[in-house]
Amino acid sequence: MGLFSRHTRMRPAPSRFPELVPQEDLTPFRFRAEPPKTPKAEPEFILPTHELSSEIQGTTLSFANLHQHGNLFVNYLKVRREVFIDMKGWELPQSEGMEFDQYDTPLSRWVVIHEYGRILAGMRLTPTTAQCGQYTYMLRDAQRGLLENIPADVLFVEAPCRDDIWEATRLFVAPSVDGKRRLLVQKILLEYMAASARALGAEAVIGIVPAVFSRWMKRIGMTATPLGPEMNIAGDRTQAALMNVVQPYKDRQQPALRHSA
Repeated sequence: MGLFSRHTRMRPAPSRFPELVPQEDLTPFRFRAEPPKTPKAEPEFILPTHELSSEIQGTTLSFANLHQHGNLFVNYLKVRREVFIDMKGWELPQSEGMEFDQYDTPLSRWVVIHEYGRILAGMRLTPTTAQCGQYTYMLRDAQRGLLENIPADVLFVEAPCRDDIWEATRLFVAPSVDGKRRLLVQKILLEYMAASARALGAEAVIGIVPAVFSRWMKRIGMTATPLGPEMNIAGDRTQAALMNVVQPYKDRQQPALRHSA
């Protein structure tokens, strides 16, 4: 991730986190006590695009299906480099025009929104049960002090390690997407992320998001619970949040997560 301001004020973790939506609109959710789900086949479908005159497609890539999608993964990593290295100036590994890090392993999945082969948006999903050498997933490793650019107090709670929670990282909309389409492409990306996560057996996705992210998340029926202090990343206000991806959302509460010592 990028450079994080360490001048963030921590506050005691509340017993129940408020939703990142107006209080009168809260829709708490509760995770079902079920055994771990068997991951379903990787989802791939064309989303409704009534506002557009072209076709936008979502693909969930894995190491097992990369060969079925030509240069889609390579192009996705190239746009990641354009966004996070060229535009944001983050110091990240790169090679042959592609950005990558230690979490791009067969454990992860990559959600890619594309139009006739052109990358519009994307993100990476990693299970919170992941383990590869000393690394697990980004937020947990930050909390463990393994990532120098992310503070250890990024979360109010102990980082979860559960089959039904995945982590989303490297979320972006490509610079080539013009202003008139950006909100729609963001909406499609979140909808496809939720569908992909559910297909993988997840009930929630944890990640660092803009502090105002959920103002429009609610429009697609998703709720988000803040799990960390507001931070500053290259001038952007962000914080860790837990996003519910289960439908329907009625009468559900956030999962029980342990507080850090």
